[in-house]
Amino acid sequence: MSAPTGPLPRWIDIGVLPIVNLIMALIVAGLIVLAIGASPIEAIQSMAEGAFGSLDGISYTLYYATDFIFTGLAVAVAFHAGLFNIGGEGQAYIGGLGVGVVALTFDHSLAFLPMMLLGIVAAAAFGAGWAFIPAYLQAKRGSHVVITTIMFNFLATALMNYVMVYVFRVPGSMEVVSRDFESSAGIPQLSEIMAKFGIVISNTPLNLAFVWAIICCVAVWVYLWRSRGGYELRTTGLSPKAAEYAGIRPDRITITAMLISGALAGFVGLNEVMGYHRFLLLDFVAGAGFTGIAVALMGRNHPFGIVLASILFGALYQGGSELAFDIPTITRDMIVVIQGLVILFSGALAYMNRPLLERGWRLYAARRKPAATFVAPGTGG
Repeated sequence: MSAPTGPLPRWIDIGVLPIVNLIMALIVAGLIVLAIGASPIEAIQSMAEGAFGSLDGISYTLYYATDFIFTGLAVAVAFHAGLFNIGGEGQAYIGGLGVGVVALTFDHSLAFLPMMLLGIVAAAAFGAGWAFIPAYLQAKRGSHVVITTIMFNFLATALMNYVMVYVFRVPGSMEVVSRDFESSAGIPQLSEIMAKFGIVISNTPLNLAFVWAIICCVAVWVYLWRSRGGYELRTTGLSPKAAEYAGIRPDRITITAMLISGALAGFVGLNEVMGYHRFLLLDFVAGAGFTGIAVALMGRNHPFGIVLASILFGALYQGGSELAFDIPTITRDMIVVIQGLVILFSGALAYMNRPLLERGWRLYAARRKPAATFVAPGTGG
């Protein structure tokens, strides 16, 4: 009897396969570290201790992970609709612009809670608005969303350069930044929250935007797998013709998915502009939009997987910074190489190990299946 040929169980596809890809990336990175005369074991230990060995390290890891959760969710929602949104960088940039605009406008007149709610709305509205034009061009004019979102990343950079230099820069200042926000326009950081309970910890960038990121994960899961709109979105992504035959308009789904995707990416501005810097500045996204693509691929476009992948990439960013200090022979460029290998194996080579896992699962399933018992005719049984 041949082995069964069904798809991999969800827990293997989401959990085991990314772990195998990560192990392969670390093996290749370890060989590179070994080639330059350093110890791969010491390098991994240094990265792990830098990312998780102290409260400060954990705080920085989660701070980086917050951005990646937002951009990973943005990629995942579009992906489930059959779209590849590469514009998370620009949408996050413009979302941060929206946060800065409302903070600079209302920080003298509004208290903290309405200010934070207004910041959430502004981040979502500006990010979704920036994603709307590529969505409309895809849905109504047939312009491919990959091309248009890439172009809009450059347009977002140009727009931010202009408004920062000619609109928001403090007169007479050489720095291209806005004035500092009032305290009401700042999202509380972990150190500020713990201080209210009499606990003194180091000042780190981790803030309540991380909680909002987890809430967004739950909301995306509910929407995609527990709502009619999410079902229509996933159906369109799997088969646009079948969706249209069922009465679903693919053009409407395209615009809806991109609006949600852009809004999620825009929330990066909450973490960076209102949560950490508390003034408007250039280049605060720092590649988080592109890293979100790898995060979504590694997390199999599932919110739970995206959280785990985001924490991993946050650990790579934070642990890599500590590694460069602990082992001088491993430069910052080497850290980028290690991060790139993880992105390579979790992104471009994400399914390279899938056939091997499928073969192993079929053999395992075949052994577990009980053999049929032969009963001779007329002997009863």
